[in-house]
Amino acid sequence: MPVVSLVRSRPRAEVGAYTRAFWVTAAAFAVVMAFGTAPTPLWPLFAARDRLGPTMVTVAFAAIVVGTATGFLLLGHLSDRHGRRVVIVPALLVTTGSAVLFVVWHGLPALIVARALNGVGTGLMAATATTYLSDLFHRAHPDRPLSPVPGVVAASANLGGLALGPLVAGVLGAWAPRPLATTFVVFAVTMTALAVVLLLDAPETVTGSERTPRRFGLRPGAGAVFAGATGMGAFAFAVMGFFSALSAVMLRGELGASSVFAGGMPGFILFAASAVVQLAAGGWSETRMSGFGVVLFPAGLALTVLSLYRPSLAVFLVAAAVTGAGAGLLFKAALAEAAGAARPESRAGVLAVFFAVAYVGTGLPSVAFTVAQRNFGFHASMLWFAVLLSVGAVAAVAIARRR
Repeated sequence: MPVVSLVRSRPRAEVGAYTRAFWVTAAAFAVVMAFGTAPTPLWPLFAARDRLGPTMVTVAFAAIVVGTATGFLLLGHLSDRHGRRVVIVPALLVTTGSAVLFVVWHGLPALIVARALNGVGTGLMAATATTYLSDLFHRAHPDRPLSPVPGVVAASANLGGLALGPLVAGVLGAWAPRPLATTFVVFAVTMTALAVVLLLDAPETVTGSERTPRRFGLRPGAGAVFAGATGMGAFAFAVMGFFSALSAVMLRGELGASSVFAGGMPGFILFAASAVVQLAAGGWSETRMSGFGVVLFPAGLALTVLSLYRPSLAVFLVAAAVTGAGAGLLFKAALAEAAGAARPESRAGVLAVFFAVAYVGTGLPSVAFTVAQRNFGFHASMLWFAVLLSVGAVAAVAIARRR
């Protein structure tokens, strides 16, 4: 007896439009995230050009937190009310404006403003793109409501983009003319092109009847799960922020590697490991991902400490890979838990809060570490940094599992 599908199929042209927009959105998401980490191998060049010490470099790096907090908390929910595309296109243009500032304005104030503007663009993009990818996929494939594809693609675009930033900037910094200008021109042109494509071709997925003023709403009883998920995201992003802000400086000062390309490798390896392990764990449950992540995360931090007490570039790069794998699993589990805790009509608003907390984790611990190492020494500060992050990650996982 033939089986009759209860899901109405969509016209092929409509499916094609949703599919194209899905992949262009994933690319835009990845490029914006890559732009945020692109300065990683370039900080020593900025420091030399603008005469900045390690503390000022870290402050400039962490300025992105101000922008992301603004973008996520004040603007990140807007796509639930006004539509996804009308938020993602401005996110690309705001981030392009940040790239232009890096090229035309020099000095510490310029770096702080450009990074803050970068944060606003990231805040607009991350929660909205994650939700838009889910919308687009399910419009194109209404017969696959439980597919892990949109979640895997969103997480991979996020962390894969973070991985590509240091690699692209490291290559351009080592071999392109005027690396502090060329790198940002390349990103500006790419983001502008993606904005034009999305503006002209991407369909909207939030209709007038679906738009709602609700900014943040959790399912009943999901408060502890969301709290634990935001903690997991914050601790995962803390170590990512640390490697982004300080790995190039650590390579030069502690391990004797002065190449701009080498300065980008720890960040690339960490984020690439995060992205790869998320793809490999595509079908895993949140419990399994967080279980493996909470083991790999402190193991990688322990290797990082070892590589500094017994200086070894090879061990440091292995440490970046192991830490990245653990952070990637924690982040993917946290993102899934946070999305599952949200009311359907408030997904972008809930994810905006999740990402805001995660990005606070990106910046503030790095600033605290820089201050601590001036008072207690680099090695002792690194040891305590590793211990505190490891304990915090374990506590966050435990809270998320209390249902």
